[in-house]
Amino acid sequence: MKAIINGKIILKDRIVDGMALLYSDVIEGIVPTDKIPTDAQIIDACGGYVSPGLIDIHIHGYLSKDVCDGEADSIRTIAGGIVKNGVTGFLPTTMTVDMAVIRKALEVCRDLKEESKSWAGSQILGCHAEGPFISESKKGAQDPKYILKPDAKFVKEYADIIKIITLAPETDTEDFAAIREIARDTDVVISMGHTSADYDTAMASTNVGVKHVTHLFNAMTPLAHRAPGVVTAAFNSDVTCEVIVDTFHVNACFYDLLYKIKGRKLCFITDCLPAGGLPYGEYTLGGTKIIYNDIVCRLEDGTVAGSVLPLNQGVWNVYTNSNIPLNECVNGATLNPATAIGVADRKGSLEVGKDADIIITDGSFNVQKTIIGGEVRYEA
Repeated sequence: MKAIINGKIILKDRIVDGMALLYSDVIEGIVPTDKIPTDAQIIDACGGYVSPGLIDIHIHGYLSKDVCDGEADSIRTIAGGIVKNGVTGFLPTTMTVDMAVIRKALEVCRDLKEESKSWAGSQILGCHAEGPFISESKKGAQDPKYILKPDAKFVKEYADIIKIITLAPETDTEDFAAIREIARDTDVVISMGHTSADYDTAMASTNVGVKHVTHLFNAMTPLAHRAPGVVTAAFNSDVTCEVIVDTFHVNACFYDLLYKIKGRKLCFITDCLPAGGLPYGEYTLGGTKIIYNDIVCRLEDGTVAGSVLPLNQGVWNVYTNSNIPLNECVNGATLNPATAIGVADRKGSLEVGKDADIIITDGSFNVQKTIIGGEVRYEA
């Protein structure tokens, strides 16, 4: 038994002070300090925050490594880098590249998933396949020559490792045959993204299987008063919504509004590229040159490609640029994504019986210690 003392414990509905968090490989309880078992190992949070481990459901790379490298060492490097940002679980995310490359990347993650439960880095919870079933007009930084029509057979073949599939619903058949088949035959979360769908098409897709939206506002039809678009459909339906919380991809002035509309349906993501954790310079994404400067990466033609955001910084970005309570900001990167991908029974909050995935931070949410399954995986 271990006990974390002298920390502000972030629960899903409040923050408690002056108590101790008890854990083994799972959360054992929250007790007054005079009720700590005498044989417990004491860990001092030094007045910082004690939070559930963060979960990033959309991340392409880190420390120059790309999920689409299709190499085990690349995934290990990414996992070992982001654990320092408090990420205890993640979905390695592929993009629209050659299908053989996507398959290899998914198979590597499948092979590593069990190993990741005990290695030094963040745990693989599954994968996010962003494409290749997207709209060419909303491709963003993705290569149009690899875009395909939605293929339910492919998704079903990898349904054991794919947690989220991003697709453009308007590229499916008129009656959404692929979406219906995926929803019927798998537990894969179908997300609309990189889509030029109009409002009616987007809404119709949410009635037949679409449950999620990939990086809300980015690479989709916008909210306009005569052409409501995918953004409005996201607001008017029960889908969960990803938001890249780097203050660039979505202006920080939207954070309060998004929380008022979507509440615990908001999932904070990084959409981090291989340039994450590295200095400004030139890198690659899916074999394409990207230029990292300031807080964003772009293609050579200026197209925004993605972020270099550490997820703990994203949580703090929302907290310091909104009126959203800190516990709800933390939910955006813990409980909400865990719920979206169906692992909230064991991940995403400091509730008794859940996995002891815990981070200890300082007063500005800089990570001091990352614990996964009760074992310290990173210490500053």
